[in-house]
Amino acid sequence: MKSYFTEDEPLDKTIAETLPDRRIIETKHILTGWTNIVIEVTTDKGAYFFRFPRNPFWSRMIVKDAAVCNFVDGKTSFYTPQMKLCYDAKRRPFSVHEKIEGYTLGDRIYHLSHTALTGAAYDVAKFIKELSGIDLRGAPKEVKYPLSDFLHELDYEHYEKHIDADHNYIKKTEMDKLVHGDLNLGNILLDENDKVIGVIDFCFAGTGNPNMDVARIVSRPAPEEFEKAFLAQFENGDEISRMKTAWKHIDNGYAEHIRTHFPEINLNQL
Repeated sequence: MKSYFTEDEPLDKTIAETLPDRRIIETKHILTGWTNIVIEVTTDKGAYFFRFPRNPFWSRMIVKDAAVCNFVDGKTSFYTPQMKLCYDAKRRPFSVHEKIEGYTLGDRIYHLSHTALTGAAYDVAKFIKELSGIDLRGAPKEVKYPLSDFLHELDYEHYEKHIDADHNYIKKTEMDKLVHGDLNLGNILLDENDKVIGVIDFCFAGTGNPNMDVARIVSRPAPEEFEKAFLAQFENGDEISRMKTAWKHIDNGYAEHIRTHFPEINLNQL
């Protein structure tokens, strides 16, 4: 029995069964979901995001995503989703959380004022430092899954050309700190005043070197003004630069997998 979901399944039925006390007004597929089928659901009592894993690997990782989200909740200055892990009649895992009203930093970053750009850079750096400072004693085992192990498995599950030099470097520099693992601009949320209010999508999260989160931010295009203000708050520039290159290799490899198997997904954010 398969452990994942496909676009042609009656997901609306699963959504309705998950929200029996809500009247569903609209469902909208988010076409930028690489790892999961993401559906925004508007109801008479608020909006929700559902995530349905696209393959067996992501079915296992969505369990980790929920565990990390719920462990991190309330431990930083920023909103993180309170994630509900659900299972359908076939025991396939999926998740749901309430929508955070706002915009992604990726959508807004080229429209921000100088003040808003530098403020966002400071807040993202603050989140990385707060996240990596969380005490991991008593954390669920899913939270302690090393980022290096995750990325190695991601590579060998999805790529044809493996990036062993990157894996070796990431493993060599690993630390026992909590990291987001996919801290790109699309996972950082702003309010209507362009203030950073939250971070979502902890599917890559685990233990590692906080500079992997730093490098992830600057591994995709961003205004030079933002990048300069952000990097000024960290040391070990050579390490960050090497990790930035590793992230670009990881992105390119997984993007090729997406283009081959899920051509309907929008990859414009690269």
